[in-house]
Amino acid sequence: MTAASAEPSREPIVSVRDLQVRFQTSDRRATVKAVDGVNFDVRRGETFGIIGESGSGKTTIGRALVFLLKPSAGAILHDGTDPLALSRKQFQSHRRDYQIIFQDPNAALNPRMTILASVLEPLELAGIGTKAERERQAREALERVGLPQEFGERYPHQLSGGQKQRVVIARALTLRPKLIVCDEVVAALDMSIRGDVLNLFADLQRDLGLTYVFITHDLAVVSHISERVAVMYLGQFVELGPTEAVSERPLHPYTQALLSAEPRPLPSSMRLEERIVLQGEVPSPIDPPTGCRFRTRCPHAQPLCAEQAPEWRELKPDHWVACHFADPNFSPDQEPPEETP
Repeated sequence: MTAASAEPSREPIVSVRDLQVRFQTSDRRATVKAVDGVNFDVRRGETFGIIGESGSGKTTIGRALVFLLKPSAGAILHDGTDPLALSRKQFQSHRRDYQIIFQDPNAALNPRMTILASVLEPLELAGIGTKAERERQAREALERVGLPQEFGERYPHQLSGGQKQRVVIARALTLRPKLIVCDEVVAALDMSIRGDVLNLFADLQRDLGLTYVFITHDLAVVSHISERVAVMYLGQFVELGPTEAVSERPLHPYTQALLSAEPRPLPSSMRLEERIVLQGEVPSPIDPPTGCRFRTRCPHAQPLCAEQAPEWRELKPDHWVACHFADPNFSPDQEPPEETP
């Protein structure tokens, strides 16, 4: 079952079917189920957000989407093509269309290379054009992200955090990708420049027709930039839908708890809802709970939640949820529906 029904003009650029990514522990006695049965489509030209707590598996999904990690099971299709079915040479060429930007620009830039050399590197490795053509493309990429040409002669330590992140974005743009996975790309930036970088992403998407998968733990970032958002918990999606619907009318208790914890610029006396405090710790992905994985922390859990995994179902148009008792009219202050025998 797919979690998204693409419109005729928004066909999927990436299709994920029953994705599983597992890792052996260091002693090889156990298996970590980092991603365990995820289905979704990323539509061409959209920004698809993925949010969740640390350790939920969202970064693992991002790495798998660009095949820095090989899926343990399931399939990831790029424009209907399975990259693993390509020859080595075809795969290397194909990978240029699917790029990833990581959280820490300091780790992504070689401190001994000038900024221009760093931006040139992908073009040189790909063997694109002549030396003069590659340098022209690199300088154009720097200008596109708002950095003057003289920045090309500087080194990473001479730039601010926001400027270094712009360099990393420029380097990804040199190969003219179709899709960019953005993994916590503004998490390490000061609040004063975070909005500028997010606006840069929006401008580049409009001008170049890019598609983004935006991975973050920050609901404010998702609301600012994403069209649709998926909420992830312990290796699985628990909710997926239009950003406005998920942020204003969440259907899953976990999403409701995340939203209630979001800081709001209001005095406590003016806030209409109380914060939902989840009890207990996140279970281990080595041995997740039976049935619903969220049940050990869910304030509305019932016996059925331990006995049976909830079905991934569409309760509203394009709004999916995995919860036995989710209801379009349900609010956190209500008791959940009675369990049917």
